[in-house]
Amino acid sequence: MTDLRALAHLSGIEQLRLGFQNGDAAPIAQTLDFRLVHVEEGLVRFESTPSRAVYNPIGTVHGGYIATLLDSACGCVVHSMLKPGQAYTSLEIKTVFHRALTEGTPVVTEGRIVQIGRRAAFAEASLKGADGKLYATATSTCLVMEAP
Repeated sequence: MTDLRALAHLSGIEQLRLGFQNGDAAPIAQTLDFRLVHVEEGLVRFESTPSRAVYNPIGTVHGGYIATLLDSACGCVVHSMLKPGQAYTSLEIKTVFHRALTEGTPVVTEGRIVQIGRRAAFAEASLKGADGKLYATATSTCLVMEAP
């Protein structure tokens, strides 16, 4: 995995593209088997297909899996907008579950920038099936800061 802290001289979009081109994924993406398939300033897309391994006791995909995909999309889209020397951290995320998700359903999670300023960024994300069905949405606020 590329150490993004070592790449602080690059913009956020350059960092994400470098990792994307190198096939690097964050450990959480490897653990939950989701892939960054598109990145541009202000827009990112992940693809995944949940397995039974992420089921909850009631027989559907656990909300934590869905929330992780949405949080990752919101975070990466904020990352795509950073200037060299900037970093971010999530302050809050609100997730809304619209329908149950089951194993083997291919999904696309898309993150979009709503607004970014000097100290705060606002993003939104949606998780849809390949057929366009909406499964969940999220909004997020991130703190923009100087990279450590």
